[in-house]
Amino acid sequence: MKMLLLLALAATPIPALALAAVPDQRRGDQMSAFEARRQGRSMSLREIEARVIPTMKGAQYIGFDYDSGAAIYTLKFLRDGNVIWVDVDGRSGQVVGRTGP
Repeated sequence: MKMLLLLALAATPIPALALAAVPDQRRGDQMSAFEARRQGRSMSLREIEARVIPTMKGAQYIGFDYDSGAAIYTLKFLRDGNVIWVDVDGRSGQVVGRTGP
């Protein structure tokens, strides 16, 4: 029993390290979006979300990515087990693309 517990504990850090990169990527997206907003090159994430989320009836909002080079927000939604990506121009707030059902 002790051996099994030790093996389980020894395996724990590997997934934790793999997941550690996810918050770093998210933080980078947030910082890029913040800087673009601060410099007047893009709308805020809250403004973008306020425009898009109400149009996604029945979908759960799960997060965003930000491409600072193109000033494109990609909002991610989940509906009926399917992921939907909505691309929004950060300068105008207009939806420029959508993938998924």
